[in-house]
Amino acid sequence: MSHLIVIGITMYLCDMHKHISSSQNPTVKKILQLQEKSRSRKKEGGFLIEGLREISLAISGGYTITELYIKESFIEDVSVVALIASLEGVMVTSLADEVYRKVAYREGTEAVIAFAKAKTTTLQELQLPENPLVLIAEAPEKPGNIGALLRTADAAAVDAVIIANPKTDLYNPNIIRSSVGCVFTNQIAMAATDAVISFLQDRNIQIFSAILQEAQPYHTQDYTKASAIVVGTEATGLTAPWRTASTQNIIIPMNGDIDSMNVSVAAGILTFEAKRQRGF
Repeated sequence: MSHLIVIGITMYLCDMHKHISSSQNPTVKKILQLQEKSRSRKKEGGFLIEGLREISLAISGGYTITELYIKESFIEDVSVVALIASLEGVMVTSLADEVYRKVAYREGTEAVIAFAKAKTTTLQELQLPENPLVLIAEAPEKPGNIGALLRTADAAAVDAVIIANPKTDLYNPNIIRSSVGCVFTNQIAMAATDAVISFLQDRNIQIFSAILQEAQPYHTQDYTKASAIVVGTEATGLTAPWRTASTQNIIIPMNGDIDSMNVSVAAGILTFEAKRQRGF
């Protein structure tokens, strides 16, 4: 990026005259509430994203960025300047370094935080192909597990991720962090279990539920037709409706002393077997 562009952006920032030097500023308090409280994110209709990579993924995923908060000492960083230049009409605020350290949720995020508008996540908004592969997780609570599931879904390029009976705000900063931005790269919907089951049945999507009872080894099933792979929590597994609605319960044969594994690991094994059968 040319020196002239950097100068132009710097002059633009000066004209806006948006700078915060005190941690008692109301904007700082707003940022902290957005980081910490789901109800604040719901009230504001949006959430925060830290880091250039995650912000770039959100933009690519069709999210609208309306505000940027930048560490003062990084305001002329080439990557930061390029980000500002790519966003038309975005409000830019520089934060004194000590103020930025107060609001930053994690370290090593290129000293930039964005406010993005939340997307709706209804089943009806999913755009599925004729022969979809869908990953469903029921009632996952730990943000780290949800993030790992979303990374798995992105790696396997599934057509959608559905969270049934959601317990956690999708835009929890721990989910964004643990998913390394894959919360923005997947099609995601959230709904009650009964609604998800009806959605699948209405579209003739066969249901493979990871349940121990009446189960067949996962690798013996045919996932080449429209399929949903459903996983539950390690503690309680899937609820009864999935056992009733399941086309086939599936199990990952285990040779050790325990009968369960991390939900994201199980999802990865099942999903990639389905992808293998589909030829990619």
